[in-house]
Amino acid sequence: RDILTYEQMVRNLADLLRVRRSFIRSPLSALRLHSYFLSLITPVPGPIVFCLMDGLKSDTVCENDHIRQHLEFCPLGYREALLLAFSREEQDNVATRWSDAYPPAHELALKLYEVTPRPRYRAVYSLPTQQSPADLFQSFCQVGGQEGWFHNNWMWRLRGMIDRVFFGVGTARGRRARRSLQINDVIDFWRVEDLRPGRRLLLRSEMKLPGRAWLEFLVRRVGKERRVVIVAYFDTRSLFGRLYWLVLLPFHGVIFENLLRQIENRCGPLPRKASSAT
Repeated sequence: RDILTYEQMVRNLADLLRVRRSFIRSPLSALRLHSYFLSLITPVPGPIVFCLMDGLKSDTVCENDHIRQHLEFCPLGYREALLLAFSREEQDNVATRWSDAYPPAHELALKLYEVTPRPRYRAVYSLPTQQSPADLFQSFCQVGGQEGWFHNNWMWRLRGMIDRVFFGVGTARGRRARRSLQINDVIDFWRVEDLRPGRRLLLRSEMKLPGRAWLEFLVRRVGKERRVVIVAYFDTRSLFGRLYWLVLLPFHGVIFENLLRQIENRCGPLPRKASSAT
């Protein structure tokens, strides 16, 4: 319904968000360079940014509305569409996002159970807990996105920034919903590969890596003790991949042990046992 330039669209968005944005007209038309820098600060991949910016050269107005003869719908204005999108985000009711699409290099990614032999490197971290499996599962299913990773967030952001510099997805994609997850959802630079309520969350990495990586969250019973567990898997055949794993291994200990404690803390206080009257 609306005919707008990109600048008008950005100004409308800034107005709804109540933020001030300055516009600087560049005398240079280095589209690939501009696309690269924009991809570092937005969740939009560089190739898509390039196509959008390349389209600035042409004025395009859609006048063909024959599709309305086959589909019954009422077109929304630009501001209406933005308000509807914001409303769904506030209600945590986003069904799907274009940024959840697979990156080209990961479209046919192997799942953990398909890797044979099993990943060569594995690190296991666990914490004894009295919290219920349901509470632990709900807690670790909230990692990433706006919630962050509960502890050492700057490390996760730094890793995401490094990934974006090398044309990876980084952490800018966030997650579809704050409270709910489903298989194939994106969590920053991870994708949900397996989800078993009360038991397991398995994430597959979509970072630029010298190998393949997974991160698994588990609730396990060991004898009479319940434990919340994090397992990091890394599969590589290259010398650089082995060095990469060995260099990061000390950081894994710091990151994941703190993450386990935060997962338990966010479950809330344990219910008090009723004392018997004497």
